[in-house]
Amino acid sequence: MNLRLTWVQPEDLVGHEIRQALEDGRDARALAARWAAAGGPPAPETAGASATARPDLRPLADSLLDALSDLPTPLSAREPTALADIQAATTSRPGSGDARDAAGDQGPRAGTAGPAGAPEAPGPAEALGPVGPVGAAGPVRAPGQWDPTPGAGRGVGEDDALRDRLHAAWLGRAAGCLLGKPVEKLGLHAIRALARATGNWPLSTWFTARGVPPELLAAHPWNRRSAATSLAENIDGMPEDDDLNYPLLNLLLLQRHGLGFSTADVARLWLDELPAGRTFTAERVAYRNLLDGIEPPLTAVHRNPFREWIGAQIRADVHGWTHPGDPVAAAEQAYRDAALTHTANGVYGAMFVAATLAAAATGAADVHRSLAAGLAVVPPRSRLARAVRRGIGLARDTPDFDAVADRLHTELGGYHWVHAVPNAALLAAALTHADGDFTRSICAAVSGGWDTDSNGATAGSVAGLLAGHPDRLPERWTSPLKNRLASSVPSFDGIGFDTLAELTHLEAVRP
Repeated sequence: MNLRLTWVQPEDLVGHEIRQALEDGRDARALAARWAAAGGPPAPETAGASATARPDLRPLADSLLDALSDLPTPLSAREPTALADIQAATTSRPGSGDARDAAGDQGPRAGTAGPAGAPEAPGPAEALGPVGPVGAAGPVRAPGQWDPTPGAGRGVGEDDALRDRLHAAWLGRAAGCLLGKPVEKLGLHAIRALARATGNWPLSTWFTARGVPPELLAAHPWNRRSAATSLAENIDGMPEDDDLNYPLLNLLLLQRHGLGFSTADVARLWLDELPAGRTFTAERVAYRNLLDGIEPPLTAVHRNPFREWIGAQIRADVHGWTHPGDPVAAAEQAYRDAALTHTANGVYGAMFVAATLAAAATGAADVHRSLAAGLAVVPPRSRLARAVRRGIGLARDTPDFDAVADRLHTELGGYHWVHAVPNAALLAAALTHADGDFTRSICAAVSGGWDTDSNGATAGSVAGLLAGHPDRLPERWTSPLKNRLASSVPSFDGIGFDTLAELTHLEAVRP
């Protein structure tokens, strides 16, 4: 019997790398034809392994992965990975004052990538067309110089206020993640049908199986790993999830190494404290690379077709939380974390989220200014920046959020459902449309599909900071969490969110 180890076996990676090549503009047609002629499977739509095991294809897969990595990437100039190049791209951008202005680039409709193995189809990079106006919070300043409004600095009572905001952010991240867990991997139609069956649409509370017709559940089953702990009738504290494990790991990282940690410190921490089986996609590939003796930043690129997916973005919260008022420093810290596993748009997603959270953590910026601060650290000509601006623009101009989600899925649906680009666009759209309201933020992020638990978690983190205090979050979201988080990260299993807020606050104020 063959062991099906997802996300790392060469014969499963080729389809994903061909799809990645289509997205970043590499001409992989000849290599894709060789793979298809040999009977190689396309990239699985939702999973990390193809439906049928083909270990006989491994020698060819090894050869094609090496050949694919040698193809030149036309987008590298406008989508750099080196931090100095990213910073150079953002310091020269024009500014505006608000994320509503940042949405000015509507642009032509983005195309779909098409199935792996059909590289002649136009990819998202090609179809996005010319880059329009850049949205930003203003010129990027040196660390420590960002001050959105008077009163954003530290003062009497600010320590307590920041601690309260962090408490609300931890609770918000957990609630948003938990809301999205049962419908992870389901399409928009399925999410809407399941919620409507119980009168929960527009989405406003937890999903439930009570009252859902059996034939509907058979057609659209809940996420099998999550239903037992995340449906309304089953919630008993916050169950383990990678969207919470990574913030815990990054809190541990700061406790051990401080804000000046290196990417190598992240790698060592993972090997010491993160079970390999709790990693997925780019994180699992990087973990394997570390065990093979490959060092950062090569861990992010060696046989890693998931390097622009959402993994680094879900690790970014602590970097933003610990830099209130300094989005540039938050983004740079997120970069050092993300560089272990991701490149280009995968890195930008982490930087965008960290900077957005750093702005929101001041208690002085609204959601629109926070998103603008996030956009200001991302190369403006990148696919992720353009997608985020598109999401903001649609949310600003469209009263019905279902219509926003439908449009984003039409324009960005060629990407994998956990790719950073569409998910960042949806996140920005949900936060913009909700205008700071906590319930609307997490419900819009989850109801928009794609990576539902990850988007719900980040939306909850931002909206929690904006709420400013755990008591300002609706009790229906916080009470079922029972101030208890399950985790396989050592020393954190069963910890309370109030304790996590205190520990995070200590790192945020550490000299």
